[in-house]
Amino acid sequence: MTELTDTTVPATPAEPVAFPQDRTCPYHPPTGYEPLRDGRALSRVTLFDGREVWAVTGHAAARALLSDPRLSSDRCRPDFPIPAERFQGARDRRVALLGLDDPEHNRQRRMMIPDFTVRRATELRPWIQQVVDRLLDTMIAQGPPAELVSAFALPVPSTVICGLLGVPYADHEFFEEQSRRLLRGPRAADSVAARVRLEGYIGGLIEDKAKEAEPGDGILDDLVHHQLRDGTLERTDVVSLALILLVAGHETTANMISLGTFTLLQHPDRLAELRADPALLPAAVEELMRMLSIAEGLQRVALEDIEVDGHTIRAGEGVLFSTSVINRDPGQYDDPDALDFHRSARHHVAFGFGIHQCLGQNLARAELEIALGSLLARLPGLRLAVPAEDIPFKRGDTIQGMLELPVTW
Repeated sequence: MTELTDTTVPATPAEPVAFPQDRTCPYHPPTGYEPLRDGRALSRVTLFDGREVWAVTGHAAARALLSDPRLSSDRCRPDFPIPAERFQGARDRRVALLGLDDPEHNRQRRMMIPDFTVRRATELRPWIQQVVDRLLDTMIAQGPPAELVSAFALPVPSTVICGLLGVPYADHEFFEEQSRRLLRGPRAADSVAARVRLEGYIGGLIEDKAKEAEPGDGILDDLVHHQLRDGTLERTDVVSLALILLVAGHETTANMISLGTFTLLQHPDRLAELRADPALLPAAVEELMRMLSIAEGLQRVALEDIEVDGHTIRAGEGVLFSTSVINRDPGQYDDPDALDFHRSARHHVAFGFGIHQCLGQNLARAELEIALGSLLARLPGLRLAVPAEDIPFKRGDTIQGMLELPVTW
């Protein structure tokens, strides 16, 4: 394995930076991360419990390390870094895909890949468009103002992932609430209880589907009637896979739709440019993902010593990837704090990188392009209904996004 080195190593700050921190502006990195933006590939940061770990902040180093098998994603390891107290209770719980190393990770991912290819996402576009149009029809019929998170940003991906998995959308309020408790706590007991409720809910769906003579066309139906029945997967694996797909499949895209809309409204020149040239939409989606970096602090633990940028990550040390800083690396992006639809942003790490790069990225791109494009086309007068500073957004220790987004048109 090639070592990652740099002959010019800036001095490490005397005091490690606290991580994670809340953002001051929802689409910019926390101001407290400024010491991490001095060009170094690595920095030391301190977690909630006082543990010091490495933070990867350089773009080239991030892509190399995210592909490095010497870093483990296994959350059951006792030295795996935990960024927030509420996740302590899940340390001994297997997490499908995201929390596994190869070869088990590769075995699970191969089962899922056919449902998330570019071709499959393209096939789903007409249906996604119907979902988006129906929600916009309802919102427009009810008239302004509207709360965009609950009326549009959340139900778009929630409806889509329910349809793909074969989960009844009638239950969306339950699993959306449990997802919120799982990811935002506030206490470890809240997160654990939410996971137990979600696992119980999915377990009930598995039992119901196992009784059916013929499977439906959802991913969960396929897992139950094929992988579970032939012994390829254990029941706990099916539950874990369904849980990660259900939660990640709506939480991340919902936050991108709401925060992406807010960001566009705060950049009227870029918004006007996009309205004038809808062909810019795919590039705009990539640039928004780079700039917003909603999934902050990807976690790993070193299995052996790794030399990076003149420093040594020791075996057993925790490693976090600050995506908001990595995606603003001036060595990779000119004027990185600017929203620019004409730059090449495709190499961002908003979806991660390496073997754990987001399985659903093709679906997410399709949903974002359709949702944002349709919203802007059908509501040319879209604007915030309250001052921007009065709109609440999420804390830094969870997926970034808007808690509410009051809009009018």
